[in-house]
Amino acid sequence: MLRTYARWDALGTYAFLATDDPWLLERAERLARETLAEVDRACSRFRLDSDLSRVNRRPGRWVRVDPLLVAATTVALEAATATDGLVDPCLGKVIASLGYDAQPTVVRQRQRNVTRLPLSPHPDAWREVQVDLEGGIWLPAGVELDLGATGKAWAADLVAHLVSEELDCHAVVSLGGDVRIDGARDTPHPGWPVVVTERPGDDTASETVHLRSGALATSSTLARRWHNGPHENHHILDPRTGYPAAEVWRTVTVVADTCTEANTASTAALVLGDGAVDWLARRGFAARLVARNGSVRTVGDWPGDNPAPVLRFPTPRRGD
Repeated sequence: MLRTYARWDALGTYAFLATDDPWLLERAERLARETLAEVDRACSRFRLDSDLSRVNRRPGRWVRVDPLLVAATTVALEAATATDGLVDPCLGKVIASLGYDAQPTVVRQRQRNVTRLPLSPHPDAWREVQVDLEGGIWLPAGVELDLGATGKAWAADLVAHLVSEELDCHAVVSLGGDVRIDGARDTPHPGWPVVVTERPGDDTASETVHLRSGALATSSTLARRWHNGPHENHHILDPRTGYPAAEVWRTVTVVADTCTEANTASTAALVLGDGAVDWLARRGFAARLVARNGSVRTVGDWPGDNPAPVLRFPTPRRGD
């Protein structure tokens, strides 16, 4: 029987892939799996042998790295610039100090009897990170990169773009709910149904939207949680304090031209809390926000089939 989609584990979450031509799915899956494996080897914070880990071990020195890590870091710095530091890639040491220093399943299984206070963040340290586009990264002292806020979304953009370009088809890619649709603009797809939930596998209080192109990303405080002594933490940190962001909103979903753009906005909105709605509206985003009590608020043209590009991230790149 001809498969209509593929699903597997990747980058600490699930990967979903479909093409408008099922006969191309096997080739598309092979390309996607190979690309995501390369991304993991270059960009994982949880692999000691990754290029990212090598960079984090050598602050104050130039480190030669895979072009994929250069591309991912460049995107993360663009996100910091676009949000004036609300989405900060330089919080690796801070989040590890709170106990999130391994894959979520490992962290949740630990028994944390001692409360650990976060290390103080280095405000605007991301402005000091240097990138050599030919394959090098330099970090300031006391800083470690964590690309979690943009890396998965960037990878979804990258895979969707590669599949659609190399196989000349429409493709939809989801990495843990960060969804990117790519394909020839002169032959638009009638629309892909996308189920919006607050965490993977949870269809309660869900909503289905139809997207012809572009991207949708969800940031949530619900899924990646762990105990640090008596306190329960989540992985969305406020760079201004070093602590998990106040949970004014438990989930924010944004529609945009690229997954990187959408996820950057949804993460910034969680950090902003009470200021999120105005921030999203001023930038023309279509968004769906779920408050702590479960009430839902939408912004702009939700579900936003044709969102306006507002942060203007470039076409996804492998780092050539």
